[in-house]
Amino acid sequence: MASLSNYANKYENIKFERRSGVIQVTLHTSGKSLRWSSAIHTDLVDAFYNIGADRENKVMVLSGAGDDFCADLDLGSFNLDTSVPPESLDQIYWEGKNMLSKLLEIPCPVIAAVHGRAHIHSELLLFSDVIIADDSASFRDLHIPMGVVAGDGVHIAYPLAFGMNRGRRILLTGEIVTARQALDWGAIAEIVPPDELLPRAWELAERLSQLPILALRYSREVITREIARQLHDNLGFGLALEGFGSGLGAWPRPPGK
Repeated sequence: MASLSNYANKYENIKFERRSGVIQVTLHTSGKSLRWSSAIHTDLVDAFYNIGADRENKVMVLSGAGDDFCADLDLGSFNLDTSVPPESLDQIYWEGKNMLSKLLEIPCPVIAAVHGRAHIHSELLLFSDVIIADDSASFRDLHIPMGVVAGDGVHIAYPLAFGMNRGRRILLTGEIVTARQALDWGAIAEIVPPDELLPRAWELAERLSQLPILALRYSREVITREIARQLHDNLGFGLALEGFGSGLGAWPRPPGK
């Protein structure tokens, strides 16, 4: 078992707040919008494990800081500018698999509160049980426009969230999906004004937290089972092809945000 006191201050880019069984998990870089890096890639594996192992957590709210959820990438932190030894790629492969599997293993409902650009690792949000966005939110994936295989979970999340044909098109083209489009396509639950985003997420979370805990925990397992099955069957394969297709290093640079 884990307790919040043991992991609340453990991670540089993850902030925790809990009230009455609702834990808000805010991803950030120095208090501002998250810049994706090797550090957050590593820390989320451990953080999701601890959240799931903490029996005091009844509902989780996943959010970001600053103007965007995540729209910037510190590619240099992954040391991919030159040929990468198998041991380094194995770390990325292991973390990539476990980051998402540990997220799905969190035995309580997850509510995503999306603001600004969710253009990097938006699968973290799209795998949530309830997704609320403000009208500034947008979804995008830049793997393929960067010349990289879209194999780290987005290849599962986008077809599930946006529909098989539409999701594949979005990945191939790198097009931006607005909050309104995501709502119309059934990928998110609702759109609220920016100042109502977190209050609405907390309102729903607190309502859910009043339900019997075993009903919440076991329902979470049931309703995410298909996602978990797809992760089990396809995530490792996608990650392997992502590394292989990038020449085992020297990854292309992003074309822009």
